[in-house]
Amino acid sequence: MVKAALKRNAASVIFAHNHPSGVAEPSRSDELLTRALKDALALIEVTVLDHFVVAGPASVSFAERGLL
Repeated sequence: MVKAALKRNAASVIFAHNHPSGVAEPSRSDELLTRALKDALALIEVTVLDHFVVAGPASVSFAERGLL
């Protein structure tokens, strides 16, 4: 993710991934990975705007939940 942001000269990023289980609720692993990516990207001054978890028609926004 850091390499992709650098390659594109990004100032910010939004993450999204699906949960094939059909449950859009973020897992503890999702939260830990998001925190690690956010910390790594902060080192190169790239802001994480949001992370969406998608499951079928449902989605959850980390930003809306205050998880960023």
